[in-house]
Amino acid sequence: MFELDEPLAFLPATILALAIGLLIGAEREWSQYSRQSERLMAGIRTFGLLGLVGSLSVVFSELLHPWAWAFVSTGVMLLIIAGYIAEVRATGDWGMTTEVAMLVTYLLGSLATLDHMVLAAALGVVVAALLSLKAVLHTQVHRLEKKEISGALKLLFISVVILPLLPNESMGPMDFFNPSIVWWMVVLITGLGFVAYVAMRVMDASKGLLWTAVFGGLVSSTAMTLTLSRLATQIQRPNVLSAGLLLTSALMFPRVLVETAVLARPVFHALIWPLLAAMAIYLLGAAWLAWRGLHGSAHEPAPTTDVDLSVNNPFEIGPALRFTAVLVAIMFLVKLANEGFGDAGIYLSAAISGAADVDAISLSLSRMASQDELAAPIAARGILIAALSNSLVKLALAAFIGGWALFYRTAPFVLLGLAVAALWLF
Repeated sequence: MFELDEPLAFLPATILALAIGLLIGAEREWSQYSRQSERLMAGIRTFGLLGLVGSLSVVFSELLHPWAWAFVSTGVMLLIIAGYIAEVRATGDWGMTTEVAMLVTYLLGSLATLDHMVLAAALGVVVAALLSLKAVLHTQVHRLEKKEISGALKLLFISVVILPLLPNESMGPMDFFNPSIVWWMVVLITGLGFVAYVAMRVMDASKGLLWTAVFGGLVSSTAMTLTLSRLATQIQRPNVLSAGLLLTSALMFPRVLVETAVLARPVFHALIWPLLAAMAIYLLGAAWLAWRGLHGSAHEPAPTTDVDLSVNNPFEIGPALRFTAVLVAIMFLVKLANEGFGDAGIYLSAAISGAADVDAISLSLSRMASQDELAAPIAARGILIAALSNSLVKLALAAFIGGWALFYRTAPFVLLGLAVAALWLF
């Protein structure tokens, strides 16, 4: 906090409080003006004064009495309530956005004077931006369905309620199973998938093959590979579909990097450059094929939108429990392979497990590395082997389901990316 015996020590904080109020007030006034509203409860001047009052109330509490801030705050709240009642009677509008913004402005003015100027300034910008995004936020929220909202609540429930109650101790054969850590990893995977799923729904990715490939790949790259490969029999867009296959496969790599960064930083550091190199090659291939499909080829017909491009909500109890069972089984098999066959057992189990699911084996090996049960380079190689195995399986699926047209377009970039990653790491 400022020292009152220093002249004008509080002036910078007070100026910042005024600026915050003017910023929020400018947004509110412009918002009302853009809607051609004849009534304006509080505009740029009122909000600027509120920020100033918030700052001065802290100054008075230091100069006059510690209760001064509480008295001023009570007066400000009564003034806001009176204004709200008058506004409702005059217009019949029960919305409280402006009134809440006024209260927040006052509090930010106080916060700026309490030696938290950077935080107050950042929050002021966030509040102004949030207020300006009303139309966008309402439009995007209305695109969500009940199952998406339900999925978010389930995710919060297992994250906040169930996770803290689970025992955080190793159990089972060879102490391979820790309920708290296993469920935390389930929360991580379902959370990543759910965020991508909601983003796809909000952005209405069903209108574009490539957007669907991007967000669908974050949910499940294998499932999206199957979806795009099947579309080859419905629409004649081999270049665009091949670009989508490369996009959805490329996004497996940053997903693995996020998992390792959270669980085992040494493994993350070992994998970051090989996986980023592979992803870059995939993305370059996707960009080239997309350009050919959308602009460079006059023979491909226009995109068809009358096809099912949806992916399932990744957070349903059934899939989450199945993933938990797969994760526990793989953790046990990896532990058993390590005990019986050493590094060779790790690599073999990674190749077999990765063919079906990269996430489970990545989480398992990262956890072992974080617990010093496995050297970080061995874990990194195992995860890369799993990624190689999974990528080759998806390439085979694209060939058998989508046909030769998809295979010969995607195979060169897939094989080159995998070769570069493997040579870099090994």
